[in-house]
Amino acid sequence: MRFAPQERTALFIDGANFYAATRSLGLDIDYRRLLDFFSGKSNLVRAYYYSALLDTEEYSPLKPLTDWLAYNGYSLVTKPAKEFTDALGRRRIKGNMDIELAIDMLELAPKIEHAVLFSGDSDFRRLVEAVQRRGVRVSVISTIKTNPPMIADELRRQADHFAELSEIAAEFTRKPADARGRTASREEDPA
Repeated sequence: MRFAPQERTALFIDGANFYAATRSLGLDIDYRRLLDFFSGKSNLVRAYYYSALLDTEEYSPLKPLTDWLAYNGYSLVTKPAKEFTDALGRRRIKGNMDIELAIDMLELAPKIEHAVLFSGDSDFRRLVEAVQRRGVRVSVISTIKTNPPMIADELRRQADHFAELSEIAAEFTRKPADARGRTASREEDPA
C-alpha cells in the first residue's frame, strides 16, 4: 500500500467482517499497533470501528474490546443487534453496520485523500465507487487466502488498491510473547 506522509487518511473497520477474516487466518490483532502503523504512514484523521452489540445480555464479550477502542483513539460506532429465531428454531443475531459505515465515509470524503476499508463485503462496491468519484483513493484490506475468499471479487476490482491481510498483518498483530492488553485484541464472534 502506498501512503504519503501528509496524505489525509481515514480507516473504516467493519468489525464483524474484519473479525471473521482475522479469525480465519488465525491472527490476533493488536489495535494499538494497527493505529500506530497507519499513523506512521500518513496523516491519520480518523479511525472508525463499527460493531453491533447485543443489548439483551448483561455482559457482552465485545465489551472489553469496544471500551478499549473508545478510549484509545478509535471512533466507535455501535448499534443494538437484533436477536431472532430462524425457521429451523436456531437463535440468530443480526447486526449490519453497512449504512453507518457508508454514511461516515461519504461525509468524510471531502476531508480526506485516502480511505482504507477493512471489509470484503460486496455491498461496499458502490460506496467505494461513489467515494472515488469524489477524488478519494480507496484501499481495501481483506483476504483471498481463505476458502472461500473473505473479499468479494467486485469489491476487490473496484478498489484502487487491494491489500492481502495475511501479507501486512505482521505490522499490527500481537506478538506471541506480548501478553499485555490481551482482551483489547480479541473480538468475539457476533453471529
